[in-house]
Amino acid sequence: MDTVFLDANILFSAARRLDSRLRRLWDLPNARLVTSVYAGNEARRHLVGRDQRQALADLLARMRIVVTRGRWAAAPAEAAALPTKDRPILRGALEAGATHLLTGDRRHFGAFYGQRIEGVLVLPPAAYLDPALAADEAPEADVPS
Repeated sequence: MDTVFLDANILFSAARRLDSRLRRLWDLPNARLVTSVYAGNEARRHLVGRDQRQALADLLARMRIVVTRGRWAAAPAEAAALPTKDRPILRGALEAGATHLLTGDRRHFGAFYGQRIEGVLVLPPAAYLDPALAADEAPEADVPS
């Protein structure tokens, strides 16, 4: 069974639209979804309205949520290429023991699509949902800056 870490932009997109294809992730039989408190808070910060925030809470209730430790003693080399705000996402995936990190953040994680970082395969969500798709397919959405 895969342990799939979801970035904040995946949570945001799935909570924002009830018809989002990303909601299929929660129904996959061979995927155990996980995220971090950091990612959940980041998604929540960008959602507007009680309905969207409730949708996020409902999705989070169906996932394992990890609390990441503070600073890395020895961060992987790839972390240096990420902006400071994205490093906790990678750290969360690694600390959760994830097999996959799904992110629609092509700007910051796109260079890592299709690569493993300390055993975690970084993919856009569409490539995980449909492995026949190329790893560089456009993401569905991204958290606004």
